[in-house]
Amino acid sequence: MVFDVFVILVYDVNQKRVSKVLKKCRQYLHWVQNSVLEGEISEANLKKLKMELERIIRKDEDSVIFYNLRTTKYSSREIIGLEKGGQENII
Repeated sequence: MVFDVFVILVYDVNQKRVSKVLKKCRQYLHWVQNSVLEGEISEANLKKLKMELERIIRKDEDSVIFYNLRTTKYSSREIIGLEKGGQENII
């Protein structure tokens, strides 16, 4: 049985690696705003994304945080100000 999870991903990485991390994350998730992505992803793809990010980042300098939500049933999203990113197709 395949389950999708809703993930909010937040990263703080050295400027040298920002574009690589963003490009990799956008293959799986929607870019929301600077250093933040979100979206539904399968468990298998989440595992794959984590492995790919581990090859890009330096664990002694960089940080990537995954917030995993099994359901969005009890969540809501409110934006105040400029909406960045969007729900465009994943590249």
